Amino acid sequence: MSGSGSGYPSDLTDEQWALVEPLLPAARVGPNGGRREKHPRRRIVNALLYVARTGCAWRRLPKSFPPWPTVYWYFTWWHENGTVQRIHATMRGQVRTADDSYAGRKVR
Repeated sequence: MSGSGSGYPSDLTDEQWALVEPLLPAARVGPNGGRREKHPRRRIVNALLYVARTGCAWRRLPKSFPPWPTVYWYFTWWHENGTVQRIHATMRGQVRTADDSYAGRKVR
């Protein structure tokens, strides 16, 4: 796992992150460049996956993740612009590919 992980089973592997990162929209910055994002996007995605996997309330996100209002803001932005759906479709495709290659193996 990369240093960007929080250490939860729901965290993305490096291979999964390589698939997800290009799907994320460009950072929202001002006309003069603006400030850098305060929290790495991988940590934001890992927090979203944690909420999805555990069903925890936004306000109950562990402190190892960015603050819940930040995570929720990204979720609503990415949901409205289709990013969440693209990530879901990509990850679902990876699971199906893995299942297909597993199903094709001979059992001895």
